[in-house]
Amino acid sequence: MNKKQFQIVYGIVLIVVGIGVFFKIPYVMPKVVAINYFAHATLVIEFSFYFLGGLIILAGAKKIFNILNSTGDI
Repeated sequence: MNKKQFQIVYGIVLIVVGIGVFFKIPYVMPKVVAINYFAHATLVIEFSFYFLGGLIILAGAKKIFNILNSTGDI
């Protein structure tokens, strides 16, 4: 596996992990709310998780896009 193929696989993994974050948030938030220290900041924490998931997806898409547009062959 050469460097370009590895970078494409890495980009795909980032996208899958980002999507996984979106699916995991509804299961994690009740546990976060159960912690009294974080109970008042539920919306901020939930927004942060979704924002992080979106950034991970964008990072993977950008990596794949840059690799495929850099030089023609993979």
